[in-house]
Amino acid sequence: MERAFAVANEDEVIRGEVTDVYFVRTVDVLKAAGLDKVKVRAEFHVMNLPKDYEWAVYTGLSEVLELVKRAGLKVNVYSMPEGTVFQAKEPLMVIEGNYIDFAVYETPILGILRHYSSISSKAARVKYRAMNKQCLFFGARALHPVIQPMADKAAYMGGCDGVANVVGARLLGIPASGTMPHALMIVFKAIKKDHTLAWVWFDKVVSGNIPRIVLADTFLDEREEALMAAKLLGDRLSGVRLDTPSSRRGNMRAIVEEVKWTLELAGYRNVKIIVSGGLDEETIVELSDLVDSFGVGTSIAFPPSVDISMDIVEYYDEESGKWVPLTKRGKIPGFKQVYRCSGFRDYVTPFYSTVKCPDGSEPEALIRKVYDESEGVLVNTKPSDVRDRVLAQLSELKKGNGSVYTYLIPSGG
Repeated sequence: MERAFAVANEDEVIRGEVTDVYFVRTVDVLKAAGLDKVKVRAEFHVMNLPKDYEWAVYTGLSEVLELVKRAGLKVNVYSMPEGTVFQAKEPLMVIEGNYIDFAVYETPILGILRHYSSISSKAARVKYRAMNKQCLFFGARALHPVIQPMADKAAYMGGCDGVANVVGARLLGIPASGTMPHALMIVFKAIKKDHTLAWVWFDKVVSGNIPRIVLADTFLDEREEALMAAKLLGDRLSGVRLDTPSSRRGNMRAIVEEVKWTLELAGYRNVKIIVSGGLDEETIVELSDLVDSFGVGTSIAFPPSVDISMDIVEYYDEESGKWVPLTKRGKIPGFKQVYRCSGFRDYVTPFYSTVKCPDGSEPEALIRKVYDESEGVLVNTKPSDVRDRVLAQLSELKKGNGSVYTYLIPSGG
């Protein structure tokens, strides 16, 4: 039977069928040449971050480990903790094992890490600018429905305070966030000749624990509609959402100022202002002192790509019984550790080297064993834990100058 959607199922991913064909051919060639027992260490890293990115956020590890476990791969995996803020040229994850045992999984593992980290990084950049203001992910409609929950998880782990998609929120164990569509007002206008009745009926029908936040820009001036909603719902009105189309938007800051001024002048000082529609980091910086909550969709759903790649960096020499650094040109050979000191000063060294922080304190070793070929998964991290880690790091970045420094030290010490 034909599939309803052109997507891979879980079993195809677990069996390693969702891969680039040249990996399948590579495995065949290595087996024929008697090189099926070559043990390597393969490193996942980013050589260059997207334009204007000084840092990114590493996510997707939990799904990679789930894939490794379900596929029954006999490998060891070392990794930074999921949710770590990182810089270019830092190892994020290392797989250790016979190369042909995981060769075909390079494609799905990279797909998981790149997609998750790209969305989480953009969400973190948005939250970094909004910080104490609420930031909700409204990007489900920009994506194929099969991957919407994945994007919700990535955005949430990156720092978003909530998601709008029903399934995505359910899988995260949080309530879905949202207000009302313009269609609700249009239907009431068409049949009842009064779009404000949509607000009244919403208040009557929707559960009492749902905040009464209404759209205030469907037919009339935003300032006028916001005041009408406040008069209709009174103290029950939690906020007004401005989703003004770009064709009518003009100066969004001026619109928000007018709405806020008008509501406060009329005595509605507790009505929150929520803005959505085409938002990005620059808009949030411009409005963050006025707006209480932001609904951000497409810019997080379709972020710049955090280009994680995988390269062999060492092989095990059976004759000497030692690991030998080896990689292609343009990459840094050897199994590495990343030591973090305060102020996001990171030191990349050979794995078994040690460093001291400039202030004399002991650094945090970020690369840790997270999967053992005999014991299985060694870490279990919930999305909320990852999000907490990200938010803590964003707060630390705010205290500094927003930069992560990476130093390469070939000898350690």
